[in-house]
Amino acid sequence: MIHPRRRPNRFAMLAIGAACAAIAVACGARASTGASGAFPAAAAPVGADSITGVEWVRVAMSSGGMLSAAVARPAGAGPHPVLVILHGTHGFAREYVALARDLAREAGVVAIAACWFAGRRGAGVELVTPIECPEAPPMPSTGMTPEALAVVDALIDAARALPGVRADRVALLGHSRGSVAAVHYALERGSDSQGAGRGLRAVVLNSGAYPPELVARAAALSVPVLLLHGTADGPQEGGSEMTTVARARAFEATLVAARKVVEVEYFEDARHSALLYNADQRARSVRRAADFLRRQGIE
Repeated sequence: MIHPRRRPNRFAMLAIGAACAAIAVACGARASTGASGAFPAAAAPVGADSITGVEWVRVAMSSGGMLSAAVARPAGAGPHPVLVILHGTHGFAREYVALARDLAREAGVVAIAACWFAGRRGAGVELVTPIECPEAPPMPSTGMTPEALAVVDALIDAARALPGVRADRVALLGHSRGSVAAVHYALERGSDSQGAGRGLRAVVLNSGAYPPELVARAAALSVPVLLLHGTADGPQEGGSEMTTVARARAFEATLVAARKVVEVEYFEDARHSALLYNADQRARSVRRAADFLRRQGIE
């Protein structure tokens, strides 16, 4: 059993606030009743009303802010496992909604592409088609802050409360800053003592940032990890010195040395945001993630 480090009371208060999140769902033609007939209707974000094949979820955090997310469902009655997708510093975008649809179809999961902070910045902004969510909390300084943890807490709790999902089969996928938030959540909530009631079973990390302090804690991870990373990752396209392939390999090596379950795929000459614009890499990543999730019981 892994014993996570004791956190200050502020951490606990943020987690409690996240657990009190309120949920509303918008479902296109069914918007008058919501996905299950029990949730009140809510509008899609501005600029996203033309997106098809998804429902829209809004999560009101008691600590302030409103989170928006697209929910893509697989074929079949379910219940299905649930996957939450966290975007990078370039912000929430249509490309993440498309990724959720692809993963729902290929992996048989309810895939939720979430806007977990407002705004965007960095060199990768021009590579995505933005969906603005000004009511979301501000961008955290890193994915390892208590504020970031509280947001992911709220999203996971909301995802597990949706109709037609298996609350005991939860996975996270993060890109860039979102991958840091996913690893941090897994470290803080994924152990037997913290995560037994949260259902976290696996984490997928695409073009992640691996600062030394995160690598140093990697051996404490208690859930399987899939690393997807380009060999040309770096400061271009919104990456940094912490997203280079050398940093990803250091994270992988720490997991291997600790005998953790880790799978990797390195994409030759791929840069930081290639998942979002390179059709071949996207298809390979979706297939690899779907296969990985099935092997971890996320099916």
